[in-house]
Amino acid sequence: MSDAANGKGPTSTLTFVALIVFIDMVGIGLIVPVLPGLLEEITGKGLDETAGIGGWLLFAYALMQFLFAPIIGGLSDRFGRRPVLLITLALLGLDYAIMAWAPTLFWLFVGRIVSGVMGASWAAANSCIADVASAQERGKYFGIMGAAGATGFVIGPAIGGFMGEFDVRLPFVAAAALGIGGAIFGFFVLKETLPVERRRNFALARANPLGTLIQMSRNPVVLGFIAVIFFAQLAGQAQMSVWSYHTQLVLGWTEWHIGLSVALFGVIVAFVQGGLTGLVIAKMGPARTAMLGFFLALPAYYLFAFASASWMMVVGILFGGLGGLTFPSLQQMMSERIAEDSQGELQGAIASAMSITSIIGPLIMTATFGAFADESGIYLPGAPYLLAAALSLIAIAIAAATIRRMTLQTAEVV
Repeated sequence: MSDAANGKGPTSTLTFVALIVFIDMVGIGLIVPVLPGLLEEITGKGLDETAGIGGWLLFAYALMQFLFAPIIGGLSDRFGRRPVLLITLALLGLDYAIMAWAPTLFWLFVGRIVSGVMGASWAAANSCIADVASAQERGKYFGIMGAAGATGFVIGPAIGGFMGEFDVRLPFVAAAALGIGGAIFGFFVLKETLPVERRRNFALARANPLGTLIQMSRNPVVLGFIAVIFFAQLAGQAQMSVWSYHTQLVLGWTEWHIGLSVALFGVIVAFVQGGLTGLVIAKMGPARTAMLGFFLALPAYYLFAFASASWMMVVGILFGGLGGLTFPSLQQMMSERIAEDSQGELQGAIASAMSITSIIGPLIMTATFGAFADESGIYLPGAPYLLAAALSLIAIAIAAATIRRMTLQTAEVV
């Protein structure tokens, strides 16, 4: 029986699921500062050459998430969330151990591929929210889950950078211990959230990105919100892809400044999603909260694009962090319109849409930066952020139309 079925609140179960997400993101963040050094050690090449290899490692990771998120979500709909979460977390730990040992580049690629597959457990983790939380509370708990991930990604690089001073492989060992230790702890603590009577058969025809989108297309509102997430996340790839290059070029920031700025953004997102989102949704409803988040975040892109001083970037980070209101609100509205036995499938579709942006976004944004960051032609190194603003406006337009459709459907039912 789930917590909800037993009449218990979802807090205890979702606290541990949030811990799993936290461990996942700490593990990913741990290796970010030391991956270039490990690549240099393994390949014997310089930083300029290993940067290209690092790009292919990111591509392999994102591609696996895109392909396997629907499968992981579908398996959790069939066998329950608990076994899927524990197995993927344990295998993720073993995978980090392989990367710590990796004697050649081949094994490092194997590690990143397996990491991408196991990291797709995000779909099963978020499905737990739909299992145990009421429809009205889901946005709040989706926000808490996002806050756990943001906090993990802030703490992970800091610890990884410190450990990397001693040995570039040490953070991988720590990530392995976190994954395996978390799985062992979860074996005794984590309860199943999806009752047997609410499970459905697993079908590979549905458990793939195309099949999942076909299923989601049966609900135009849900499909519309997935399109919103796609354009919003594609816009967000501007920060992920060119932040370091842009701030160094325009403002002369050092690695220390860049690290602090990323940490600041993570702290703001954690506060907004973990503490503020539930309160705002309760006050304004998920639709208005989602639109509020969009309009608060939009000025950030213009501040980044035309920043001539560090304070403009800091103000932009503040506005961008407030945009964290949007995603949990969209998730709540989608989860309310999907059958209880297909919540994993929904989360898999969302994860696949986000993974596509991780595949194509860096290519688009870095190419845009390169085209406008040299002295030949128009000099506008902030161009990727203007492109991001345009993509955000598309997301806002689709969101407004989808919310209007949703409102009309609700009125017809009433």
